[in-house]
Amino acid sequence: MPVLIVSDPETGRSQRVELEDARMAPLTGRRIGEVIDGTIAGLAGHRIQLTGGTDKDGIPMRPDVHGSAKVDIILSGGVGYKPKKKGERKRVIVRGNTVSADTTFLNFKIVEKPKGGKKAKEEPQPEPEPEKTPQEQ
Repeated sequence: MPVLIVSDPETGRSQRVELEDARMAPLTGRRIGEVIDGTIAGLAGHRIQLTGGTDKDGIPMRPDVHGSAKVDIILSGGVGYKPKKKGERKRVIVRGNTVSADTTFLNFKIVEKPKGGKKAKEEPQPEPEPEKTPQEQ
């Protein structure tokens, strides 16, 4: 069952949305960096951007590897490998930048919220004091 993790950069919060396999079809073939409609994640009116993900084995998607296949590449840093020493390189397995049926976790960020969705809070105006009658003065 695929899982979408949608982050809001303004608030720093994330929400997890689980999808059935049948609802994954519109996401198959999308690439890292593409902006799509947020209704797939239950965010009507929002636009969300695909920022990455992992497959069923936990292998991360890498934006500079094309396709959806697993590949062995030599990395000196970035997604999929964090070197311990300066200049260290290592051959690692990563997955390409395209979503496939094997993709399990997908990371998104909100790039556009609906216009007019939140109304500006109006400040309460103080109530005018009742006028005094000549008898009260």
